[in-house]
Amino acid sequence: MTELKKYMKRLYVPRDFFRLLSDMMLNLKDMREARKAGRINREFTERIMMAVTEVNGCRYCSYFHTRVALKAGIQRSEIENIFEGEFKDVPKEEIVAIYFAQHYAETGGNPNQEVVQRMRDFYGSEMTRDIISYIRAIMIGNAWGNMFDALRMRFKGNPSSETSLMDELGVVFGIFWMIPVLFIKNIFNNLSRAAEAVK
Repeated sequence: MTELKKYMKRLYVPRDFFRLLSDMMLNLKDMREARKAGRINREFTERIMMAVTEVNGCRYCSYFHTRVALKAGIQRSEIENIFEGEFKDVPKEEIVAIYFAQHYAETGGNPNQEVVQRMRDFYGSEMTRDIISYIRAIMIGNAWGNMFDALRMRFKGNPSSETSLMDELGVVFGIFWMIPVLFIKNIFNNLSRAAEAVK
């Protein structure tokens, strides 16, 4: 098994990365509210992050969130199980969210709306929104990290057959223009909604 195949399960080309980034930035308010409300504790948050990373396979996120999860008090055996796709140690009240997180990643950020509704039925609207906001954030980390890894492996003489050099450069460096573009777009969208509300 090559180093590339071992760590990289999913690669997102610039178009898909831009869609994921746009989705996250359009919902930044949800992320801020989730952190402020504290409905999801640190351990739960890390299980969500690791479940998504298990699907996408980002080595950098795996390393980072393993360290954070250990500091949060999650046992190493549970962390190893999550990264193997096994959730026997996950608290029962969190398992629905963990499976949803995997579904979200497996669909590339396009979850089935019936599955989203089942989440709302189980956790309520606010907590579901919190969970999805954390999933959106780790999806960006995974997608960027994997394309950075693909670019790194290309320069080491082991390019991915799934992406081109332009795809990899488009994500790794494209994020620096995508964020300002989306930020400006969000400002105009908010102004437009405010104008419509006044009418």
